[in-house]
Amino acid sequence: QVQLVESGGGLVQPGGSLRLSCATSRIIFSSYTMGWYRQAPGQQRELVARIFNGGSTNYTDSVKGRFTISRDNAKNTVYLRMNSLKSEDTAVYYCNAHRTRILTGRAYDYWGQGTQVTVSS
Repeated sequence: QVQLVESGGGLVQPGGSLRLSCATSRIIFSSYTMGWYRQAPGQQRELVARIFNGGSTNYTDSVKGRFTISRDNAKNTVYLRMNSLKSEDTAVYYCNAHRTRILTGRAYDYWGQGTQVTVSS
């Protein structure tokens, strides 16, 4: 009964901003790497941003300088602040939680249902 629930998507004009949230439950949130992925129509799902449990981050080149991923371990929530939005950012955005146990090789991987972001004038 692990749950990841995204919110905050919607319609925004080019140059505008949105903040996505992903609320989790029934996981030890601080143990997981959290990521935001997106999938546009007819395209493969791609990694947008990732934040490790130690706080370090990385981003795909197309969003560097515009998007910021953050996490609040006390609230079991990860965020994606999106600024200077472009039409190319239009996609369904998905939240992911991932952990691998090095000793055993067992992977834990969970996904949210997605939230639509549309950038259009």
